[in-house]
Amino acid sequence: MNKIAVIGGGAWGSALAIQAARAGAEVFLVVRDPSRFVGRVSPHLPGFAMPDAVRIVDRAPEVDLSLLVAPTQYLRGACASLPAAPVLVCAKGVELGSLRLPLEIVRELRPDLVSGVLTGPNFAHEVARGLPAATVLAMEGGAARAVATGMLATAQFRIYGNDDPVGAQIGGAAKNVIAIAAGAVIGVGLGENARAALITRGLAEMSRLAVSLGGRAETVTGLSGLGDLLLTCTGPSSRNYSLGLALGRGETLANILAARNSVTEGVATAPALIARAAPLELPIARAVAALLAGEVTLQGAVEGLLARPRKDEHR
Repeated sequence: MNKIAVIGGGAWGSALAIQAARAGAEVFLVVRDPSRFVGRVSPHLPGFAMPDAVRIVDRAPEVDLSLLVAPTQYLRGACASLPAAPVLVCAKGVELGSLRLPLEIVRELRPDLVSGVLTGPNFAHEVARGLPAATVLAMEGGAARAVATGMLATAQFRIYGNDDPVGAQIGGAAKNVIAIAAGAVIGVGLGENARAALITRGLAEMSRLAVSLGGRAETVTGLSGLGDLLLTCTGPSSRNYSLGLALGRGETLANILAARNSVTEGVATAPALIARAAPLELPIARAVAALLAGEVTLQGAVEGLLARPRKDEHR
């Protein structure tokens, strides 16, 4: 039986622990305080008790594979918990300060480990329920990719391989920023036409950024880009979309964040993404970063985007 460590007991980490057990693995869910899992239920994923194959622990033993599921801004600390095994990074974003992508952080701190990225359009509660889902495992080595896929995949959780972790990570990071904009568009009452236009132009920004950092444009049109973007910009369970929706309805960022007990990755990612992308043209992401920083009002951000010079679509 394969042994898998899932490091991070938030909603996504808990859902992945359930999925790994469903795939037949012995699972170690590594959390800071196992006592918070009352009745073996994550406080971040209510209604789903951990299967018997999942042990809730505060330290990982020797395993065959690790899933690192801490938020990007806390990834450095979580790397200290990594055992000596291949690791899949399941975080999405760009680190403030260093401007590194999640896999770059892991490779900086643990260059000894075989590493890749697991990312895609996946809501935690749906994966926990066993509803059909597809995701991407991005890793350069085909053999290692196949082994990791075999440990996690089931008929209901379909994993597609990819050898472009840069493009896959850009999709996961940038879609959260675009989702805030999509939520704000709906919240302020600009309509579905405006949201569709914003999602499409957001995809163009994601593609430009991926290519500029050495990724491939076709990766961004797949599950880790377009798929994740569509889910996050339309699903009411999306933390980033719901934050934008609240901003569009007039709530303040401080009040929105104060009412949450989970991380909304797009808030920190927006300024880091812009800094990493400079001087690349990313008007939607820049507008979101300025809005979150209080440098522009929502009306001003919308007017700024609408006032941009006309251009051909693919330029």
